[in-house]
Amino acid sequence: MLLMSCLISIFICSLFSSELFGIIPLNYFLPSLFIGILYGRRRDGLILAAVELVIYAVMETPFDLPDFLLHTGLCMYPLVFLAAGRFKRSGRHAKYVTLSLFLLVGQYLSTSMSFLSLPMSYRMNLTIIIFGIVNIIVAVLIGSLLLFVIESSLDKDKLQIQVTMLSRRYFREAEKLQQMMDAAPLSILLLDQEGRIVSLNRTFLTYYCATHPMATREELVGKSLQEIIKEFDYEIVGQRVDKTPLNTENTSELVQSNGRTFFASTSPIKRGLTEETVGAVVIIQDITELEALRTELFNVDRLTLVGQMAAGITHEIRNPMAVVRGFLQLMKEKSPSTLDNYYRIVMDELDRANSIISDFLSLAQTRSVNKEDCHLHDIIQELSPLLWADANLRGQSIELKLAEQLPRLKLNTKEIKQVILNLSRNAMEAMEEKGQLTLETRSTPGGVELLVTDTGPGIPPAKQEKLFQPFFTTKSQGTGLGLALCLSIIERHHGKISVKSEEGTGTTFSVLFQEDAGHHTDDR
Repeated sequence: MLLMSCLISIFICSLFSSELFGIIPLNYFLPSLFIGILYGRRRDGLILAAVELVIYAVMETPFDLPDFLLHTGLCMYPLVFLAAGRFKRSGRHAKYVTLSLFLLVGQYLSTSMSFLSLPMSYRMNLTIIIFGIVNIIVAVLIGSLLLFVIESSLDKDKLQIQVTMLSRRYFREAEKLQQMMDAAPLSILLLDQEGRIVSLNRTFLTYYCATHPMATREELVGKSLQEIIKEFDYEIVGQRVDKTPLNTENTSELVQSNGRTFFASTSPIKRGLTEETVGAVVIIQDITELEALRTELFNVDRLTLVGQMAAGITHEIRNPMAVVRGFLQLMKEKSPSTLDNYYRIVMDELDRANSIISDFLSLAQTRSVNKEDCHLHDIIQELSPLLWADANLRGQSIELKLAEQLPRLKLNTKEIKQVILNLSRNAMEAMEEKGQLTLETRSTPGGVELLVTDTGPGIPPAKQEKLFQPFFTTKSQGTGLGLALCLSIIERHHGKISVKSEEGTGTTFSVLFQEDAGHHTDDR
């Protein structure tokens, strides 16, 4: 672009060149030539210089070497080329000085050549001298004007580049901010001074789309937050206003809407260190689960306290019950045999009450238990004679399906025995004569599974959900604490217990034990 502009300018100046008073040359090609050399590439400068020399050689006849050297300024070209590199790195003021110096010398040489060819009387003519000086000044002014235009254009280009870079940076930062807002599990909205939405994140959009499926982010931006809030049925159950050190107000509200609880906070956005408020940020957090957990923890604390009190009370009850049972046995020995049946009933009920107290104390236990490295098969083998004895009395059978290889586990032997006994006896009580109880072990990824299966009538689905609740029982003489106690023990061992039952087929209780790291596998 610069090369073409300078070529056109040199050609026009050469084409319309003339002489004032037939003496002073009026040809202002030097400003375009020197600017092209100083601002352009070296190749462009060589092209401009060659074109100017060719034009002068063609248009000026007859050819005279001294005139050629001075009128074209050829002797200045090497200096201009040498100064081009430093010229480009200079400031605007230095560029003006450098270009003006080159034009002053070049135009002076071109004008002085015309004076040297005149008689002495013409050389001393004040009018001709003044116009010669004006001719030199005009060339310098033309060059300064061209330099001003070029520098202004370059400044605009630099400014445009800076604006473009700032715009790109702004959009990148805005995109990062939007991504951060979208990643937050909170609803975030940015508002302007009038309370209109400037930006919102994906969490709020998802919640809003639950009731407005066709809504888009673009539709919500620009709307008033109050208009959007009116579309929801909500109730403010709590509000707090906090003063910050900068005399701004942060508003916090506890809101309930559609059965859910939200915590909404609004904070003003200030411009720099000034007090001017340019907008606000609204953060909405769904704390429904948090509130439910807080309520549950409160209830757990209360239940723990009640459990501790009840455990203390039941422990104290066992002492007088033992005394009562002892005196009953003494009275039975001294009473007629006709009363033995009554004494037996009373002592059975005392034993049953004592059993309930023992189960309740075990259920209320919250302390950690001592565990030892053991094998589940050893526990089952120790219990098998007792289980076979109970099964024989009921006319039932037992089948053991023990896996060949099981990892060793960290267990409390006494508690696991209690779990197996409770599950096995529940299964026997649920079956009729000739029923079969099956104890099966399996190796699972990361643990061991114990299955206790019976061939009883099964458990209805409605009752399966309540089996592990304390005091819920399907037996007429049951306490409802056995399965709740099993659940408590298994949870203390960081395991899981579940039930699978089909009416008319039978029931299977599954107990999953987690294998501790570093334990090896035994062949049993």
